[in-house]
Amino acid sequence: MEAELDQALKADPALLEGASLVSCRALGGGCSQQAWQLRLSDGRSLFAKQGAEAMLAVEARGLEALHAAADPADLVVPRPLAVVPTSHSRSVLLLPWLDLVGGDQAGLGKGLARLHRTSAQQSSGQFGWASEGFIGLGPQPAGWRDRWGEAFVQLRLWPQLQLARAWGLEVSPHASWLVALAEWLDSHQASPSLVHGDLWGGNAGVLADGRGALIDPACWWADREVDLAMTHLFGGFGRSFYQAYEQEWPLPLGASDRRMIYNLYHLLNHANLFGGGYGQQCREAIRHLEHQFS
Repeated sequence: MEAELDQALKADPALLEGASLVSCRALGGGCSQQAWQLRLSDGRSLFAKQGAEAMLAVEARGLEALHAAADPADLVVPRPLAVVPTSHSRSVLLLPWLDLVGGDQAGLGKGLARLHRTSAQQSSGQFGWASEGFIGLGPQPAGWRDRWGEAFVQLRLWPQLQLARAWGLEVSPHASWLVALAEWLDSHQASPSLVHGDLWGGNAGVLADGRGALIDPACWWADREVDLAMTHLFGGFGRSFYQAYEQEWPLPLGASDRRMIYNLYHLLNHANLFGGGYGQQCREAIRHLEHQFS
């Protein structure tokens, strides 16, 4: 693979800036992607991820958007250097290397709150995303809606519920609880913020200087609470993260009531991709919502 990466880098001389590839260290990967740390002769390091071109292009657009909205004093989002084609209809996404060391997450919490607030002040007022995307390996449809409840149900929950029919979960698009849920979320009167969209512990970290870092997004314009909700789903975020976020931009009343609703989207995606116990978690969450909103 080192020879293939070297060839891809040399295809665009501006990427190397006169340097050459010295070493290529495998970092493992996820379900469909592999990653490496590339060391260059001038001392720089790059992060390289190989995957389907469409998925990497979506990731690059999300990183660009987050990079533009984040305050680098608190939050670092690597700006994509390039997406270069390799073999077998695959490509490599090249990013600046980030040394994530862990530790106090106050900078991460503060930086995320600032990103949410700054982007909300600059938003078009609509919820959604302009291009088709992915949440992990799952689809994340494009589209825009004026109302938050309509956006969340139609653009996020319903597409996943349709996929869930494959493993036996049957929900009507006219189910009374879905209609009532959308109306209830509309009453929350959320403002669109640019959100990371897939904020579990593996997609966030802390640099040696205390600043937070975000990687591997599934961006869209949404209620900022969807990011905070997901941080509770799989863990990895400590008290300092939440305290710093709240200090910078407190969450409105009822955020904890909306958390399970927002995380149902991720549970459905995991059930559709991986099966296992996620399906039962989805059924339990839906039963709760049927009781609450029917």
